[in-house]
Amino acid sequence: MAESSSHKQAKNKAAGKSGSTEFPISGGRQLDAKTPKRATEVERSGSTKGLRQAARRLKSVPSSQKVLQVPEKDMTKAATAMREEGVSGSVKNMAGTKRRSV
Repeated sequence: MAESSSHKQAKNKAAGKSGSTEFPISGGRQLDAKTPKRATEVERSGSTKGLRQAARRLKSVPSSQKVLQVPEKDMTKAATAMREEGVSGSVKNMAGTKRRSV
């Protein structure tokens, strides 16, 4: 399925000028955005399965900052998914106005 425009926009903003999008990681997977210090995964579906898979992708990256970006209504589910997968980092909403540490 094609990415929504809001997903592309969030991914490109997270990568910034010095980062890259669709960064390849182990297992033939791809991380949405990566800069030298930060790894960002955007998950808009809100499904528990999708959030846990996104948390697993973040876990496999050695970046010091790991960010899972989700719609505001899914922030609690995303924080739970990160905790269950054993990933420390932060969950933020799509607008970037709210952030929750995990």
